[in-house]
Amino acid sequence: MIENAIVWSYANAWEPIARMQPHEPAVLQGERCLSWGVFDAHADALAAHMISAGLRHNSKVGVYLHNCAEYLTANYAAFKAGLAPFNVNYRYTADELLYLFDNADAEAVIFHAGFADRVDEIRARLPQVKCWIAVEEPGFGVPAWAESYAGIAANMPTQRPTLAPWGRSNDDLLILYTGGTTGLPKGVMWRQEDQIGVTGFGGSPLLGVPPLARPEEAAERIAQFPRRIGLVACPLMHGTGLFSALMTLLAGGTVALLPGRHFDAEQMWDEVARHRVTSIAIVGLPFAQPLLEALERNLGRWDLSCVSSIGSSGAMWSQENKHALLHFMPQAMLTDAFSSSEAVGMGLSVSTAAGESQTAAFIAGPECAVFTEDHRRVQLGSGERGLVAVGGFLPLGYYGDEEKTKRTFPVIEGKRWSIPGDWATVEADGSLRLLGRGSQCINTGGEKVFPEEVEEALKRHPAVRDAAVIGAPDPRFGERVCAVVELEPDAREPSLSDLAAHVREHLADYKTPRALVIVDSLRRAPNGKLDYKAVKTRALEALA
Repeated sequence: MIENAIVWSYANAWEPIARMQPHEPAVLQGERCLSWGVFDAHADALAAHMISAGLRHNSKVGVYLHNCAEYLTANYAAFKAGLAPFNVNYRYTADELLYLFDNADAEAVIFHAGFADRVDEIRARLPQVKCWIAVEEPGFGVPAWAESYAGIAANMPTQRPTLAPWGRSNDDLLILYTGGTTGLPKGVMWRQEDQIGVTGFGGSPLLGVPPLARPEEAAERIAQFPRRIGLVACPLMHGTGLFSALMTLLAGGTVALLPGRHFDAEQMWDEVARHRVTSIAIVGLPFAQPLLEALERNLGRWDLSCVSSIGSSGAMWSQENKHALLHFMPQAMLTDAFSSSEAVGMGLSVSTAAGESQTAAFIAGPECAVFTEDHRRVQLGSGERGLVAVGGFLPLGYYGDEEKTKRTFPVIEGKRWSIPGDWATVEADGSLRLLGRGSQCINTGGEKVFPEEVEEALKRHPAVRDAAVIGAPDPRFGERVCAVVELEPDAREPSLSDLAAHVREHLADYKTPRALVIVDSLRRAPNGKLDYKAVKTRALEALA
């Protein structure tokens, strides 16, 4: 590491913040408040423990926790020690966990004690894990084969801040595992410098906050801008939640988490009003629609004048819902980011009371382009479909998968790009019209149909609460469009012809549903995303 070089590590920003405001809240969850001073001290103790257990530079640390203060502390500890934290989906079965921990070469795992039985099934087959650290919770103590998180956190190291012998560098990693619905999970390797860079180096043009010149400046500027209190409504185990929390902490702010483990719209608005939350992170319509319905049921219950922004990424967010939410929060800015775990900053849609963006229409990011499959650049207004690409700050690739890395991060026009598989057209004004992810594309009689655009049209029907679209086998056309629909409570059940006629008002005839399955619930994951494989299995069984 070059002496006096700027090292973009979250730890290098958060340590000065903790020294400057040790008594301010870093994390709020229900009645619990973790101050910046305690947040820093617990991370020091955990970092020292993992180093003493034999972990080395960029050793992998699995964070297998529900949303809680310990989730962020575990990441902070890894950043301090130059280790590489990675997220663990708490819905995984034992076999899926075994694959994940083995694929990541995990050397430490920090888990909620309620997961102990599941971990115990596989830990004998993971000899590389040097320490299992359990976070106690009501009804679940620390198993005999694990170490107590609370005990470690209370054991303050003699020297602070904790620095590993190898120090910190711009090559320190944060690994974000993604996928699993259409294949095995993949670990996206972000250098901390690139991850901080792609999210604006602590700045926000929309909020008038300039980027940091160096991480230590984060503490110096706290008094210059209003205090940020960011509520993360979605799981920290997914990129939208984690990246939102990291950015809030980089501003010296406070991360608020919901008290319960399941999303509850009324509870969220209670917490927003109680803590005077300034920004909220959600994942599209699966969160936004229940939030709107809670406001409509409880007119005047909450003072939401504190909310300056609601940000979403990862799922469709309709224009109609945004417009309705702005009625209750006219001062707020709604930002809909077109991003993925391996491609941040592809596009952005901003809605305010003064004007709203159309659904699935995004202003292309400064590093964004659209290419055909043979790597020709799609021209503005041509109507040609292409794959969305983003340049600039990019991940190194997928952990342990060079072939997948080469496919997703090709060099085009002499520049390295990230192309995760999203299709779009480019309008004459340069904006993107998102079509959907190619892996879910339906081929019906040679025509390509992207599920997301049909789903969005279906959701505009007054009887439809949520919708998914899959390709069902068809003897003539190969596949036919099948709508899988969850209805509004007490709604009259629409027929297939009703929904097809409704979709035909918005889209070409070949995109209209030719089959219909009505379900009680689409069973979205906590991050709001659909498991298309599971939806398709249910639909085909119903059709059979």
